[in-house]
Amino acid sequence: MTVAVVLAVSAAIFVVVLGAFLGTRRPERTARPAPRPPEPAPEPMSSHPALARPVILDPDYLDPRTIKVGDVIDRQGVRSRVLGALHLSWQGDQRIEYLLSEGSSHYQWLSVQEREGTMGEPSHLEVFLWTPVPTQGMVPAKSMLIMEGVEFSPIERGTAAFRSEGTTGYPERGLVDFADYRASDGRLLSFNRVQGQAWTAAYAQPLSPGSINVERML
Repeated sequence: MTVAVVLAVSAAIFVVVLGAFLGTRRPERTARPAPRPPEPAPEPMSSHPALARPVILDPDYLDPRTIKVGDVIDRQGVRSRVLGALHLSWQGDQRIEYLLSEGSSHYQWLSVQEREGTMGEPSHLEVFLWTPVPTQGMVPAKSMLIMEGVEFSPIERGTAAFRSEGTTGYPERGLVDFADYRASDGRLLSFNRVQGQAWTAAYAQPLSPGSINVERML
């Protein structure tokens, strides 16, 4: 009888001590990652992106960004009519491309793009005249390619959003893929395609703003 009482008392003491020990422990928590902050909303694209920032230009020269559809451009004696314009934007960069016609189904593109200055220099404009070249089903490579016996290295590629006005052969709005290349002699080559269509290509000839005159058509 005495042994049974001692065992019962010992068991009761053990239960009390165990309960007290467990009561002093806090349940473990699983660490959770901090919530990811919301992505910033994209900035709305200006309806005239290429006119968004000021550029220092010689006051005696025409600002080629003011060219309008219907104008007649004189490039050192070569007169062309502006049939249409493309306003392109990608990754914060903007460019305007004007479709020019000299008649007899001869078309060229005139591109105007702002470039930020370096070493404290002001921003400036790059103006190029693009002449189409046959691609013969070529696809722009991500590495060096050869066009008409000349080696071209890739410098930039991506997808730009565009807005079209006038006659351009492009939809009113859409996306265009591009791939730009440069040869060792500085010659530029660009491939372009509206998504879902075939690639086209053109060579670039740099122009100075002072070489362009505009006749406004009323």
